[in-house]
Amino acid sequence: MTEQTNLVWHGGAVSSEDRQRLLMQKPLTIWLTGLSGAGKSTLAVALERFFITEGHVCYVLDGDNVRHGLNRDLGFSPEDRGENIRRVAEVAGLMNDAGLIVIAAFISPYRSDRALAREIVGVDRFAEIYLNTPLTVCEKRDPKGLYRRARQGSVAQFTGVDAPYEEPLSPALSIDTSICGIDACVDALAKHVHARIALLVE
Repeated sequence: MTEQTNLVWHGGAVSSEDRQRLLMQKPLTIWLTGLSGAGKSTLAVALERFFITEGHVCYVLDGDNVRHGLNRDLGFSPEDRGENIRRVAEVAGLMNDAGLIVIAAFISPYRSDRALAREIVGVDRFAEIYLNTPLTVCEKRDPKGLYRRARQGSVAQFTGVDAPYEEPLSPALSIDTSICGIDACVDALAKHVHARIALLVE
């Protein structure tokens, strides 16, 4: 990729702080990472509903959904996985700048890719949440039949089978959905990030 030296960032007349005051919240990207079947999408949707009922403005970026459009040209090689996460992080950063809370649900198996996402979004606006549901449980759930197909050899480069998953070294929070019901998971996560999204009004 060649560097675009003729591009400049155009600032607006409305600041990020202006948008925060308008929405009465601080923006945050809640990055859910874990194996396929760990419960990322299920938790993301439930958390979005919870935040909306609490009066927060938020949006879910889901791994499958973005591959229908934004990232439809990408495969599952390590390089394409990295580009997938980079693009999503750029979108999350823009949505945070608009004042929104973003819930990103992505396997994002590589630590380097998650570190890049954190860098793009910004450390103060990024919370890495590890769904550490055991592989045996994820494979038993297998909602899309992908583990079965991977074991049969019809799906290549499948995380947890023939492609690695690098566990977070210091996530903001770890949740095992095999021992924590959806309501309890939402409650634990919401309590953990509450201080980071609550806007103190003077």
